[in-house]
Parts: sequence; structure tokens; C-alpha cells
Amino acid sequence: MGTGKQYDEEFKKQAIKLAKEIGTKAAADELCIPKGTLGTWVQKARIGEIDTGAGSRTPGESLTIAQQLQAANKRIKELEKKNRELEELNEFLEEASAFFAANRRKSGKKNG
Repeated sequence: MGTGKQYDEEFKKQAIKLAKEIGTKAAADELCIPKGTLGTWVQKARIGEIDTGAGSRTPGESLTIAQQLQAANKRIKELEKKNRELEELNEFLEEASAFFAANRRKSGKKNG
């Protein structure tokens, strides 16, 4: 397995910015880096794995990130609600288990 060239984060940010301005292929050619490498960086920037700064995002990308954040917050609230319901159910079942265990001990003493 070969060792690929390592690029620093600032270089990646500038390369992504250039790719957005002139296109991935042209930017890769100009920077003498593989088109696939730059394409991967652009994809990672699009999904937030590489932070290129708020000013480098297009309005569409910012909207997508805002929508993802809104969906994630909604999902968190749903999961918190479900967690509360499960905690309440678990508490009820523990109390019921203790109740039946106590009744079982009482009925065992009467029969014995």
C-alpha cells in the first residue's frame, strides 16, 4: 500500500475554494493534485467533515446544513421523549416485579 502525499488543512481549504470557483478538474490541474483527491475534499466540505469557514459555503450548502441541523434537533427531541417513556416503563416494571415477588413470598409462607 503506497503512502499518499499529505496536505495541510489550509491547502485543502484553498483548493476547495478554488474548485468551487473554477471547477474541480481545472483546480486539480492548476494545483497539480489528483482530481479524485480534490473531489473527495469537496465532498467532505459539503457534508461538513472539512471546515472551510462559513464564508466559503454557497447559500444552497448553508441551507442544506441548516436543514440537517434542524432535522438532527428534531430527532434528538424524539429520542429524548422515547427515552423518558422507556424510563417510566422500566420504573413501572421494576415496581410490578417487586410487588409480585412480595406476593409470591407471602403465598409461599401460607402454603408451607
